[in-house]
Amino acid sequence: MTISIHPIPGIPEVSRGDDLAALLIGAIENGGLGPEHGDVLVVTHKVVSKAEGAVRHLGEDEEADYRQAALDEAVEVLRRRGPMIIARTRHGFICANAGVDRSNAAPSTVVLLPRDPDRSAHGIRMRVREATGIDLAVVVTDTFGRPWRSGLVDVAIGVSGMEAILDLRGTTDQQGRVLEVTEVAIVDEIAAAADLAMGKASGVPAAIVRGLAYPKGEGRATDLVRPADQDMFR
Repeated sequence: MTISIHPIPGIPEVSRGDDLAALLIGAIENGGLGPEHGDVLVVTHKVVSKAEGAVRHLGEDEEADYRQAALDEAVEVLRRRGPMIIARTRHGFICANAGVDRSNAAPSTVVLLPRDPDRSAHGIRMRVREATGIDLAVVVTDTFGRPWRSGLVDVAIGVSGMEAILDLRGTTDQQGRVLEVTEVAIVDEIAAAADLAMGKASGVPAAIVRGLAYPKGEGRATDLVRPADQDMFR
């Protein structure tokens, strides 16, 4: 299987009320990228949040307002270190500052997570299918740290048109051993791979992953949230 990843340039700065799906479709077609059946359209949450108005304006004391925005978005604060908190969001995600971010945000603003990223992904997918006749999967991403490794990586916070987890339990490895616990977070793998083509500072907020045989279905990114009683890092 050969997989290709295609960044989607030409998407303008997104503001509240913009038709993000139309902007994505236009950029895909202008770039000669299709779309094609079986593609995975990967979109960073920043443009989703901006289109949905999930942006908060900061006052004169921007640092204090930024910290307050993180507290307001948090359902539970798990850890603190200086001004940073590790928090659980309403979606169940565990992340720094409850996903509130100042990177790629307009001056004196912060970008929040979408209210329902799975629903956002589904809405984009339906608009693409309506406009082009092409059925693809959509993954909405954000950048998270990991408690057991240094560095950041893009993960899926919204998904539509595919399963979030590739369940290999009950299958066998090359030696014929039955796999008992192997579940692959395939949407996270897609998110991280697509970020290699988009980059953090390139101004390209979307990419197409092509050639991947992914499990079709109606998974949700919240399927990846580990229940608290199974979370050994809490």
